Amino acid sequence: MAGIDGPMDDALVRLGRYLHPGTVSPDLRALYQVGGRRGDAFYRDRWSHDKVVRSTHGVNCTGSCSWKVYVKDGIITWETQQTDYPSVGADRPEYEPRGCPRGAAFSWYTYSPTRVRFPYARGVLVEMFREARSRLGDPVAAWAEIVSDPVKRHRYQSVRGRGGLVRVGWDEATEMIAAAHVHTIKTHGPDRVAGFTPIPAFSMASYAVGSRFFSLIGGAMLSFYDWYADLP
Repeated sequence: MAGIDGPMDDALVRLGRYLHPGTVSPDLRALYQVGGRRGDAFYRDRWSHDKVVRSTHGVNCTGSCSWKVYVKDGIITWETQQTDYPSVGADRPEYEPRGCPRGAAFSWYTYSPTRVRFPYARGVLVEMFREARSRLGDPVAAWAEIVSDPVKRHRYQSVRGRGGLVRVGWDEATEMIAAAHVHTIKTHGPDRVAGFTPIPAFSMASYAVGSRFFSLIGGAMLSFYDWYADLP
């Protein structure tokens, strides 16, 4: 295109000869550098590993897909689908490849700086709970005061979906959850507490604990498929 080159452009191109040492073409448009394939080191290191182990993933799924997990110095580097499923017969499609894209990115999720490792609660709600808890001395009474006051209830419900989460301790998070359960059961009855637990294939221990909890308090135990919708 006409008008692209000019005195300033030409000066910058010529300056490049000194910024990037190497052999420059006569028209100053190409730079040839000789230095081996050292630039490939990053790529090689990214996919290097010292062993491969069989595992699966827990990405809110059944954890039924088998994966080859490549490990280097005890750190997961990448993963790929296992390809040794037994055949299901010549008259139907085989399982392989089995494993979703989310599973293929699980090593990123495992070490991601955005992975949630601590309890978080809405800052507005935490402030109100702490103030009421300090004044009343009873976590259940503190929770009851907040949810029974239309102004306070609207204050923390209206900011849902807008962020504002703050990190809280495990004890405080557990106390708030317990206070909410106790207040709901006392005020509305245990059948107003409903929920579901991790699916059995994901964690039998978690599923058993959650199911037992709902049974003991008289709550409504939902099927995990209520949340998974059309997965079956």
